[in-house]
Amino acid sequence: MQQHRPDKPPPRKSLGQHFLRDEAVIERIIACFGPAPQDLVVEIGPGRGALTFRLAGQLRELHVVEIDKALVKALTRQQEGYPGLHIHAADAMTLDYCALAAGRRLRIIGNLPYNVSTPLLFKFLHDRHCIRDMVLMLQKEVVDRMCASPGGRDYGRLSVMLQQSCSVDELFEVGPGAFDPPPKVNSAVVRLAPYPHPPHPVGDPGHFSRVVQTAFSQRRKTIRNALKLLVDGAMLAHAGIDPGARPETLSVADYVRLSELSR
Repeated sequence: MQQHRPDKPPPRKSLGQHFLRDEAVIERIIACFGPAPQDLVVEIGPGRGALTFRLAGQLRELHVVEIDKALVKALTRQQEGYPGLHIHAADAMTLDYCALAAGRRLRIIGNLPYNVSTPLLFKFLHDRHCIRDMVLMLQKEVVDRMCASPGGRDYGRLSVMLQQSCSVDELFEVGPGAFDPPPKVNSAVVRLAPYPHPPHPVGDPGHFSRVVQTAFSQRRKTIRNALKLLVDGAMLAHAGIDPGARPETLSVADYVRLSELSR
């Protein structure tokens, strides 16, 4: 049986843990993030601290959020000498990021657990007004969906919701060998930056979300049939949208127009 040092608890499959270990990838992520001493930074899923202690050495204030109690204990044992490092034994899905920001705008970095990456992205989207930017590692297929353009198979609800509120840029791909244990899929690092003034603003974010979610829950239907309970033919005509078009062919601007006309 493999022995684990106290500072290297074993990965837990139930939490989707794959610990980053490739030094070149670690340095590249930090270079892309570009931490400045005055930044207020939150790291999600620090794991064994591959990014944590490099960041803590460059920042006056770093908050890490870890749900695994064994990892929290291991990180705490290494905390001495980093007065600005704050370890939160918490679920990243329930943390109040805006309360943590306390009027400032925080920056987020992390290797997101594969099993909750999409819900976490929507959580960040909800709290985006107190977030300056995010540099995140996720499954490559999730990043493909985040960055997708209309008309492709990867384009969907996640694409529209993120791109309406944020600039989304894939930075680089990461192979399975960079992790312990190696996942069965490739990963990618992506940067998201919430727009101070979105190019396609929405008046009612809740209604916009309903329109997009309803459309893509029935993506095999035409947009007229998928949205028949929310949008009528006159609205589609006014928005300049073909009622026979499929949901995945509409742009972010199209969905914003439909949302604004139907609210």
